[in-house]
Amino acid sequence: MFPALLAAGFLVRLFMIQHDCGHGAFFRRRRINDWIGRAISVLTLTPYDSWRQAHAVHHASSGHLERRGVGDIDTLTVREYRALNPWGRLRYRLYRHPVVLFGIGPAFVFVLQHRLPHSVTRNRNQAWFNAMATNLATALVVATVIWFTGLETFLMVQVPITLLAASIGVWLFYVQHQFEGTYWAESQNWDLHEAALNGSSHYDLPLPLRWLTANIGMHHLSSRIPYYRLPRVLRDHPDLKSVGRVTLWQSFGCVRLTLWCETTRRLISFREARAQG
Repeated sequence: MFPALLAAGFLVRLFMIQHDCGHGAFFRRRRINDWIGRAISVLTLTPYDSWRQAHAVHHASSGHLERRGVGDIDTLTVREYRALNPWGRLRYRLYRHPVVLFGIGPAFVFVLQHRLPHSVTRNRNQAWFNAMATNLATALVVATVIWFTGLETFLMVQVPITLLAASIGVWLFYVQHQFEGTYWAESQNWDLHEAALNGSSHYDLPLPLRWLTANIGMHHLSSRIPYYRLPRVLRDHPDLKSVGRVTLWQSFGCVRLTLWCETTRRLISFREARAQG
């Protein structure tokens, strides 16, 4: 189990490098960032160009209640949840269940959904070409691996590693935005910089996990700072360390937080929402 977990960790680290390339932060030249990101995307099952554009939308709208739905975990307010019919409430509860969020969901997103470009991409022709080229390259890599190792070995080794890495990636993204003191606001009160600072956690992981995840827990400080410089930013500005800090142990408690409470301005659980009446 440990070798598979370690291999999944390295795959997550590759995705984080692709992520920094998407922000134009890993290398100085945009073209180098883009081509390295496209090459890595063959292994991460994430078409680079359409994902890069969708992720840029996520950064530009993070914490904005009226611009939800692009690159984020579906989050309802207490008022919206109470307005749903019984079927709508059940569907939302199922969606927010850990088995779906961190098991079925990541497998669906990375194995199936990413085979097509994201709907928000501006250049549809380029997005389709990149998605199909990524699919073809991935298929060639998979076929080559199966040719040399056999189908059974591939299914027993590589598939679990890929699915585990997908779940870890979704978990990291979840914790970064789904914590009690996160930030959500309506248009008239929303502020980009406040959302970047207070709407994302400082996921304070142990050093080995920080290395495997490429400091993604500090990422929203600034998307243009490459991951290898983020620890220096915290050293130079120690007051940032406590902003939204979530430890590994504390992060497990974030799973129960499912609804944004407009009154208390924090994420709460279904139980807390029910107690409010």
